[in-house]
Amino acid sequence: MTAAQVFTNLSAWQVMAWGLLFFTALYLAGGFGMTALTRFLQRLGIGKVLDTRPLKPDQLQREWRQSFHSILIFGLGMIVPWGFVQLGWARFAVNPSAWQIAIEIWVLLIWNDVHFWINHRLLHTRWLKRFHGDHHRSVVVTPWSTYSFHPVEAMMMGNVILVPMVVHDFAFWSLASVPVFSLVLNAIGHSNYEFFPSVGPRHPLAASRRHHLHHARPAGNYGFAFAFMDRWMRSEADPLPVRPAPARSTQSAP
Repeated sequence: MTAAQVFTNLSAWQVMAWGLLFFTALYLAGGFGMTALTRFLQRLGIGKVLDTRPLKPDQLQREWRQSFHSILIFGLGMIVPWGFVQLGWARFAVNPSAWQIAIEIWVLLIWNDVHFWINHRLLHTRWLKRFHGDHHRSVVVTPWSTYSFHPVEAMMMGNVILVPMVVHDFAFWSLASVPVFSLVLNAIGHSNYEFFPSVGPRHPLAASRRHHLHHARPAGNYGFAFAFMDRWMRSEADPLPVRPAPARSTQSAP
């Protein structure tokens, strides 16, 4: 029996239970993994921390609390794509080749950025910005900020695979890859770490720098892993001003 058949044959309660376990495991792996990676690179002198200011006293506790709510929404929300399949609104590809899965993952990666930009831009409008404020309370971001959303934002961001499911019969593993690569890219974006200081601001490897700039200056950089949507929509954020170096004393020693 294939993974698609196993998923289809689950009961509604089983789908939600596995969904909760899946997203909890993703969040913990992303949080602990990215924290360990950036500390390791810092010890080796590779890259640099973007914002060295201390966290607010209750920031981590707030991020964990809000992320718990998001995990509930993402996990229990797995019943929606499962329901699409049960109702016949979507189907999984039958015997997809490795090439098909690879191409589908690439297409979903691009769609994920488009979907994120649209929803993120909406969350910065005057009608919805009150829901996005919870996430922006983390000015100095951490890997634990990745799921730190208001429930409304979590529902908006969590429906990314629904439109693709109804327009194309994707492979099960292609769709299952979306929350995985989304979490990895999200953890990189919220790592508060510059992994490749030499690359330009539009480079895919500068994602953490772009998202750090968005938290520091929210008007711009609404994209996710890539810069193409912000470039096309002319929504790139202005760079932060360079902080002047401390002035040296001109007095001669006595």
